[in-house]
Amino acid sequence: MPGMIAVQSDPEVAGRKIVTLSQPLSSDAARPQIFSVEILPGRGMNIFQIHAYLPGKGVVDLLASPPLSEAIKALTGDELGNASFSFGGAILAPFANRIRGKLSADGKTIETKIDGKPMILPANWKGKNPGAEPHAMHGLILATPVDTIDLQSGADHASVTATLDARDFHGHWPSKTGLTIVATLKRDSFGFTVTAKNIGNDDLPIGIGWHPYFSFPSGHREQVRLKIPARERALVDNYDNVFPSGKLVPVGDLFNAPLGGRYLDDCFVDLERNANGAAVAEIVDPAAHYGLRIIGVSPEISAFQVYAPPDKPFVALEPQFNWADPFSPVWKGRDTGMKILKPGQSVTYSVRLEMFLP
Repeated sequence: MPGMIAVQSDPEVAGRKIVTLSQPLSSDAARPQIFSVEILPGRGMNIFQIHAYLPGKGVVDLLASPPLSEAIKALTGDELGNASFSFGGAILAPFANRIRGKLSADGKTIETKIDGKPMILPANWKGKNPGAEPHAMHGLILATPVDTIDLQSGADHASVTATLDARDFHGHWPSKTGLTIVATLKRDSFGFTVTAKNIGNDDLPIGIGWHPYFSFPSGHREQVRLKIPARERALVDNYDNVFPSGKLVPVGDLFNAPLGGRYLDDCFVDLERNANGAAVAEIVDPAAHYGLRIIGVSPEISAFQVYAPPDKPFVALEPQFNWADPFSPVWKGRDTGMKILKPGQSVTYSVRLEMFLP
């Protein structure tokens, strides 16, 4: 069987050529297969699109992303990187989800405490309702090009390794961080790792996540089923701010029925793990005979954020280290998933995708 290929090609996004990992389609027409992945090194290695073959439907796009030309327009001039978490699959670091703080007079930043240290973060997000509170959202690499890219092509895998010397994220985060991101396409799966290393002299708080918008191939959201491997759900003030209250409730039978018209924007915690220690979520689209496993390989993954608006044919299903607003006093000292690295220490985030026929 021909080998697998990793290449860089035009157009450029933020000064970096797009990376494509690909493999030949299987001769087995009854087997679902991920055969191509497009990644944006100019935007923190956003996993922009995943192309797959699905028996009975042919080629499908697993992620809800616009055409590349439209994406480039949206990303051009997007200094804070918000467009990067509006489609595809943005990698989130050094924190996922929301962080609240005191808003500056100009409304552009918040003052908050990160592991007890006063820090200034960009106030890059707020709800849509009048008076919604600006806050920091989804990390600090959304608009950041990586420093180096190395491609590998082989008989059984294609991969790209990127490095980013993030330092102190332009003064917004304690200590200094080095990131290494490795994305790999194999015969039966696609996955990636993000390794964060404390290259500074102070303690480094680190939270890593991923923000993929998974499409429903049938286009019929109401009959889609989700499986979220969690026992508890974090309550929020409302679905506009989506700020945690500090209270947890049992998940119960929330996912024992199709999505229907339900709205979700919730952080699910207290994860169940399989015999290998992984937390495995599933998306099943019965009308398309489609199933996808989102495998949180790293034991440090402690939450799945799920965003599923009823008027959209996708779900953002986000495995992440940390819970929403992880240093907030509402948690009253509870472990909210942030890892604290001593100088020289590192931690690795790892996620894998596998298709299946339900």
